[in-house]
Amino acid sequence: MFDASKLTNLLPLKMRSQTDAYLEALGVFLEIRDPRVLASLAPSGVRGLLLKRGKQGIPTQIKCSHTAYFDWTYPNDHPEMRELYTRAKAGQWDGATYLPWKTDVDPENPNTLILPQSFLGVERLEDYNVRLDDKEKHALTNSVATWMLSQFLHGEQGALFAAAQVTEAVQFFDGKLYGATQVIDEGRHIEVFHRYLDEKLNKLYQVNDNLFVIIDALISDSRWDMKFLGMQIMVEGLALGAFGTLYKLTKEPLLKVLLKMVIQDEARHVHYGVLALRDHINKELDESERREREDWAFEVSLLMRNRFMLYEVYEEWFEGRMPRDKWREFVTNSPGMREFRQVMFSRLVPNLRAIGLMTPRILPHYERVGLMQYFGGDAADKLSGEQLISDLDRAA
Repeated sequence: MFDASKLTNLLPLKMRSQTDAYLEALGVFLEIRDPRVLASLAPSGVRGLLLKRGKQGIPTQIKCSHTAYFDWTYPNDHPEMRELYTRAKAGQWDGATYLPWKTDVDPENPNTLILPQSFLGVERLEDYNVRLDDKEKHALTNSVATWMLSQFLHGEQGALFAAAQVTEAVQFFDGKLYGATQVIDEGRHIEVFHRYLDEKLNKLYQVNDNLFVIIDALISDSRWDMKFLGMQIMVEGLALGAFGTLYKLTKEPLLKVLLKMVIQDEARHVHYGVLALRDHINKELDESERREREDWAFEVSLLMRNRFMLYEVYEEWFEGRMPRDKWREFVTNSPGMREFRQVMFSRLVPNLRAIGLMTPRILPHYERVGLMQYFGGDAADKLSGEQLISDLDRAA
């Protein structure tokens, strides 16, 4: 990541934090090597990181352009997708009636904590000359949990729109049938995450700027396979790991059931992405197109890794009390966030390998940023939601 501290240390604290944010955004662009990837992400980066379009308090309008693909012969053209469609129909559930919404959610109850204090390692704040009493430490941990759930909600809205576009654009008719079930899934996920935040936590954080950039880039891209790559492999793959981490850690029973159901849906979504892109990337694209997507996936991996810096929590709790770059250092080294990143990328990297976007050319770049350790894991077409839940229960 671009190091802004040397340029900002002499500024007043508030100005230092503001300058750090812009220099960090600039650093994202400076690290992109492929000019085609830069051209693809830069407009969304400007709208999200600099103009803060996701935080203006008004609906965001994103221009979309893609080709809707009709096939009037209605073929059975992809048996694996047809089987996935059958499983998706059987796996539907009603968020309004299936979940135990009468559960009393008390974030202050030590027996049903949404997140343990050890997740953030709040005691380490004293190393940065920030001292909190026990009540404040507990409240900060709850803020982090609420922030995570808020970003899950925002990501699901992006997934809803992307799934609708992909259903129009995908080249396989069996893929269109499955895509229709994912649109329903994403709508249900929005419903349950929003209800939990609204009724149980009474709070919602704004969309994180890095997440906005990725959603903006995917929704506005005209290429169907880029929508698949970005949403089904990148965003959904990382979300699957994030949901799993919170599922394993939380002691709150309603959230535990909610996440269990969402994880089983998300496992199908990532599986869908692997099926749709595996042959397309390896057989349909020329080498230049494949390299562009390989570079794009790497750059977005870095952007997603940087997404989880909890800046919205920082602005609420510590702006003016603690330098922004020190908060970034604190979050990067916190125990829970380290585990968060590990689990997320353990889901993402094997899927990139499975669809042909981790060739020897790109591997040194993943090695350089510490992501090659996940290369040998199982891809989504080898994992079921039930297996993921079973593994998480054993690890808890």
